[in-house]
Amino acid sequence: MVGKLMNKNDSKYIIKGNKNKWEVVIGLEVHAQVISNSKLFSGSSTKFGANPNTQVSLVDSAFPGMLPVINNYCVEQAIKTGLGLNAKINLHSVFDRKNYFYADLPQGYQISQYKNPIVGEGKVVLDLPNGSKTVGIERLHLEQDAGKSIHDIDPNNTYVDLNRSGIALMEIVSKPDLRSLDEVNAYVKKLRSIMRYLGTCDGNMQEGSLRADVNVSVRKLGEKNLGTRCEIKNVNSIKFMQMAIDYEAKRQVKLLEDGKSIDQETRLFDTKKNETRSMRSKEDAHDYRYFPDPDLLPLKIDKDLIDDIRKKLPELPDQKKDRFIKEYALTPYEANVLVSEKEISDFYEDVAKSSDKKLAATWIMGDLFALLNNKDLSITKSPVSAKNLGELIKYIKSGEISGRIAKEVFEHMAQSGENPKKIIESKGLKQQSDPKELERIIKGILEKNKTNVEKYKSGKEKIFGFFVGEVMKMSKGKANPQLVNEILKKLLKG
Repeated sequence: MVGKLMNKNDSKYIIKGNKNKWEVVIGLEVHAQVISNSKLFSGSSTKFGANPNTQVSLVDSAFPGMLPVINNYCVEQAIKTGLGLNAKINLHSVFDRKNYFYADLPQGYQISQYKNPIVGEGKVVLDLPNGSKTVGIERLHLEQDAGKSIHDIDPNNTYVDLNRSGIALMEIVSKPDLRSLDEVNAYVKKLRSIMRYLGTCDGNMQEGSLRADVNVSVRKLGEKNLGTRCEIKNVNSIKFMQMAIDYEAKRQVKLLEDGKSIDQETRLFDTKKNETRSMRSKEDAHDYRYFPDPDLLPLKIDKDLIDDIRKKLPELPDQKKDRFIKEYALTPYEANVLVSEKEISDFYEDVAKSSDKKLAATWIMGDLFALLNNKDLSITKSPVSAKNLGELIKYIKSGEISGRIAKEVFEHMAQSGENPKKIIESKGLKQQSDPKELERIIKGILEKNKTNVEKYKSGKEKIFGFFVGEVMKMSKGKANPQLVNEILKKLLKG
């Protein structure tokens, strides 16, 4: 019987069997849809959500005699992504035909890349709780997507929608460097973040813009050789990737501990049953009969084009993280969270440019994220604008309102979208910071509580909190806490 998963300090995903401990080895082939208005080899639209078969050209439907024409913009998007992955850009690149049959593959082959991809080896650095880890990128190649088979409209028929046929994909193949569910989570999120910063893929998994084939194998803990891998096809969420890996790894361990072998095969993940099931034996490259596409000339990429794209690259997550730590004195954890999505980092900088940098991070990661989570909103749909949050933080920093009052103001901002100044003035929430007025209130309280004053002076310093509470009651929570403490200490000494 397979034992429980154990998370080691080195982040390895270890399964304890009845006989041995087993290490899980994972590699991902991520299919990322290129942001482009038209397809890889035709001028058809790539807009999501169109009626079935309304965005299909003669090229996409494999009409006889129609020739593919490369979309140069998609090539540039692939180069840009390769540079973002710290990868080698190959100056010579070839498109190949990958031959197989599917009802939604009208040509009977997929135009892809095999021996000469557009992007070679690269790397992605993951930030994990126990430190950073570098995951190797084997390659990135361009290929066209297939159409979509729809099985749930009619119990007796399968329908085919060719709107996706020919859409440009970047297949990003990792080395088998991933060792845990947490690493898979961090890797996919980092890839998605990099591509969103670059503007090369929107990463919307619910729309099919990002999905992955997951390769899983197991080996006895301490062994160096890789085990037989199984490929789980077309997993379209990080949660399902983790569930599929968990099931598949335990399935393989069970087989090996029972003295059986692992068949190299392609499997599907059933999200309802939470299990993988066999689809077909795993093909090797020669099974696809790859050969250079005779309708497409080899790509010759000019080094000047690469240099030009490199110069125009935006600030990427790792660079932004380092800058946030140095310029804004954020902790690595805070910086990691705030650069995880480009929209979050942009929002943070909009708040921070007009207010306290550290306090801005605290409010965004605390109250704002809680609000967005409760309402299931992205930060681009935040009911509290960056400008208004920045103003609120300035009121806190200047001492005009307390932290407690700020939370009340924030709630009103979330409901109405109004700026903090209007809310503070209309509801009379401005903090009381007049030293003379506070001293008058405090003297009155001390006069009414002479017994407690004597107790405090005799050494019972905990009573100090009682006096603070009375001042807050008298001022209806508007007294400046720092001033209250200072005046109280001065008067109690006298």
